[in-house]
Amino acid sequence: MTLAPEYDVHHTTNGSWTSTESEHGMADHQGQQTRRVAIVTGAAGGIGEASARALQAVGYRVFGTYRRPPVTRAPGIEYLACDVTSDESVQSAVGQVLADAGRIDLLVNNAGVGLVAGAEESSVDQAKALFDVNLFGVFRLTNAVLPTMRRQGSGRIVNISSVMGLIPAPFMALYAASKHALEGYSESLDHEIRATGVRVVLVEPAYTRTSFEGNVYQADQRLDVYQSARTNAEGVLRDEMKTADAPELVANAVLKAATEANPNRRYAAGRMARQVSLLRRFVPASAFDKSLRKQMRLPA
Repeated sequence: MTLAPEYDVHHTTNGSWTSTESEHGMADHQGQQTRRVAIVTGAAGGIGEASARALQAVGYRVFGTYRRPPVTRAPGIEYLACDVTSDESVQSAVGQVLADAGRIDLLVNNAGVGLVAGAEESSVDQAKALFDVNLFGVFRLTNAVLPTMRRQGSGRIVNISSVMGLIPAPFMALYAASKHALEGYSESLDHEIRATGVRVVLVEPAYTRTSFEGNVYQADQRLDVYQSARTNAEGVLRDEMKTADAPELVANAVLKAATEANPNRRYAAGRMARQVSLLRRFVPASAFDKSLRKQMRLPA
């Protein structure tokens, strides 16, 4: 199976943590502080690193997670190894944050992987592996921090989605499916927990200049019938990355999503993302379909 081994999440400790409200409450009681505390996953580079820096700059104590230790470490960021695909790793990382800081005010779920392929070209195992990072990893981190946020009576969860969670994405169908699922999960969860003082907010970037392109992997069962169209899709991705938004632009949206007292449900990050969001809502479906196929170099 060939699926994105480079996602910015990993964990090396052998310890474990049981995420119960009583244990989290003890840590919270012992370490109450006025400084807000944030966890940012996938913080070794790109959007995660930029978001961690932005949050630290406005006063957050930031814990950034990674798969491999970052080549350079941003001043003021406290780095943790954490594998979002492991229950034990996630609970241990959250436990360490609570032991060190005593509270969690913000979780930014950023770690993710990509896949460029026809939907038929991926095995079920490959699809499961992608969802284990992009969706179930969000579940794990969210479930781990919610008891503490609920006990505090406040908290914010910012999930990094994508414009591909709003529109079709030919030859990135599985990635788009994971982001569509994340959108539905996030909005639904926000309604479930809003009365506790905790909010869930989405940030939706378009193409962004990060290491993501290098983390887009190929299908594990390629089919010749898709070769030409898949090559076109890969070309579109390469071309778009040449003029893609800087990760700092997305970090600005994360900062708004994290700090606004009455947050929007979603924040489009960048001009392209805002345009796509508007077009999806107001342009007739047939016109949107035609435009999408043209952009993806697919036959009319």
